[in-house]
Amino acid sequence: MRIVSLNAWGGKLHAPLIPYLAEIDADVLCLQEITRSVTVSSDWLVYRDGSHILPQHANLFAEIKAVLPTHDAFFAPTARGELFAGETSVMSEFGLATFVHQSCPIIGQAMDFVHGDFSSKGYGPHPRARNAQCLRLFDYRADRPITVAQLHGLRDLAGKQDTPARRGQADALVALIRRIWRKGEPLVVCGDFNVLPDSVMFGALAELGLTDLVTSRGYEDTRTSHYTKEGRYADYMLVTANVDVAAFDVVEQPEISDHRALVLEIA
Repeated sequence: MRIVSLNAWGGKLHAPLIPYLAEIDADVLCLQEITRSVTVSSDWLVYRDGSHILPQHANLFAEIKAVLPTHDAFFAPTARGELFAGETSVMSEFGLATFVHQSCPIIGQAMDFVHGDFSSKGYGPHPRARNAQCLRLFDYRADRPITVAQLHGLRDLAGKQDTPARRGQADALVALIRRIWRKGEPLVVCGDFNVLPDSVMFGALAELGLTDLVTSRGYEDTRTSHYTKEGRYADYMLVTANVDVAAFDVVEQPEISDHRALVLEIA
């Protein structure tokens, strides 16, 4: 089984992104920063937040779904907010998406907010609402269930250090996973956590028997050349001891986002 996690950056690097996702042959694809703009005809929109301006593909979820016709697709927006087509304001949804190959039936699922709640009238002030997806699948090749959860962690303008909100997020994520995951079964948790390796997030997840593959395997950078700030950790992939890791990579090339893809192969 191949599990891939990626912050897709709203599809800003659309030209290399879509072929990569079509060809990576993921059984489970966990994506953060996905857009859906169902009333918009433009391919490109622009996100504006003060001095932060980011081009985004208007219907990234639908485009990825189109190149993965044998996957079941699940979109989980955190908010509907304002983007721009030129100077015209349009509303666009933003959130998580998980794609699961139809050879892996979904036998349990949960999605809920781990901070805040859905906003229909704007993205809101930072730190903005965040949700998580958790799917329990049956792996026919291994003849057992496996649970995969993903999160796009809180972004705090002050940085990636722990805050009360991040501590609450960690507890809420663990509670969500416990609703679906059966103790003793394999568990994978991944995503753009937006925290440093010493965060309370990892202590909370350790209570479920999870160990991070990024830091434990010596990786020190999960960002690409498109990210120019300090602090190169953001993305993580954690597994329980009964996940038979055949290979794990933090992909340097091709660059398809300002984040690197995390690719896990399970024997």
